[in-house]
Amino acid sequence: MILRTHAPTMGRTDRLDRVWQRSLAFLELTKPRIVSLVLITTCVGFYLASLGVADYRLLLHTLLGTALAAGGTLALNQVLEREADAKMRRTQLRPLPDGRVQPVEAFVFGTLVTVAGLVYLAWTVNLASAAVTTAIVVSYLGVYTPLKKTTSLCTLIGAVPGALPPVIGWAAVRGSIDLEAWILFAIMFLWQMPHSLAIAWLYRDDYARAGFQLLPVISPDGKSTGRQVTSHCLALLAVGLLPTLVGLAGPVYFCAAFGLGSMFLWYSVRLALARSSESARRLLFASLIYLPLLLAVMAFDKVPL
Repeated sequence: MILRTHAPTMGRTDRLDRVWQRSLAFLELTKPRIVSLVLITTCVGFYLASLGVADYRLLLHTLLGTALAAGGTLALNQVLEREADAKMRRTQLRPLPDGRVQPVEAFVFGTLVTVAGLVYLAWTVNLASAAVTTAIVVSYLGVYTPLKKTTSLCTLIGAVPGALPPVIGWAAVRGSIDLEAWILFAIMFLWQMPHSLAIAWLYRDDYARAGFQLLPVISPDGKSTGRQVTSHCLALLAVGLLPTLVGLAGPVYFCAAFGLGSMFLWYSVRLALARSSESARRLLFASLIYLPLLLAVMAFDKVPL
């Protein structure tokens, strides 16, 4: 009697556990940490574009649509790169390489979620935000992803879709892309180069095994990487001051941007000189400090519109 009582319960528990594990695998495909960064930068663009009190209902619609589109796009990216991911230590335990999700399943899932996000933005927000998000999807999957195996310029090209999330937020409020939105784009674009190249330097052996033609792979002495991170940080130091000059942020932001930009430039110079894993790790850490602090101070010191 005891066995007959508990066997069905154990079976249901096992099924629920399998469903839970499968759900977690599909969630992992969407890369929640990257989506979180996308949503933060989208939210900053939305807040800076808002006239007076922000429309929080519109913000929620914007973030939901953006999250769906971003998560679906990242899932589709893993479908395209599943063979390369299987060759790299840092990615071989992702859902596709280790067999937790099949390629067809991931493709259908990614496509449905991406389309749902784009349609949701167009329906509940506006066409401008949906158009910017569509540009991200197309450029990320159709241009950046295939170029990773053909040219080191892929990092530069990949910085374009990565820099557009705050423009989504701006377009959601204004229905247009103004000068201030392009400045936010430029800040994000320039920030991504030293951030991405620091990661590429740390995992250059892994990327080489996968056949990715990133700059630290094709130029292993690190001189080109050093020049790129330094030049982009120097440009970022100047461009980061523009929000104050165009009246988007105040003097507190100006001082913070100069200080943070100088710190970021210092660590890029250290990588250019040392060309070591330790200097790359410090630059990566500096990049993770720079962006959230810069955006937080920009939002705090926003000039009332």
